[in-house]
Amino acid sequence: MRFVNRALPVVATLVAALVCGRPAPRAFQPEESLAMQVQYLEIVTPEVEATCETLAKLHGVTFSEPVPELGQARTAELEGGGLLGVRAPMRETEEPVVRPYVLVEDIEAATKSAEAAGAVIALPPMELPGRGTFAIYILGGIQHGLWQL
Repeated sequence: MRFVNRALPVVATLVAALVCGRPAPRAFQPEESLAMQVQYLEIVTPEVEATCETLAKLHGVTFSEPVPELGQARTAELEGGGLLGVRAPMRETEEPVVRPYVLVEDIEAATKSAEAAGAVIALPPMELPGRGTFAIYILGGIQHGLWQL
């Protein structure tokens, strides 16, 4: 019970931070930060227009026209230089998903590391001319993306 009494204020503070969109208090942040940057945040949904409209209203962003090389995704800029892309499934079997693509220096090495950790490589590194190289892996039932500029 003493643990619950001590943990409750910590949990409440973190939940409030998430709900209010404020960063957690300094004391709760890791001492060493591993720099991770989302280069592309992909939302696959059959409700592209409704999703773009909602995100635009909630976050004050503007979405582009469909971008062919990104599967006709409509994109908006993310803070830090990345992109958010919202697109429809490209085939009948593709399910809705939110997939972050984390920026890496060496996509071949990152893909091999993911595979060594038990991931299934769903899409090996593939170049998008003028945009970089990306890959998709699945670990623990979750889809993850890698992106190299």
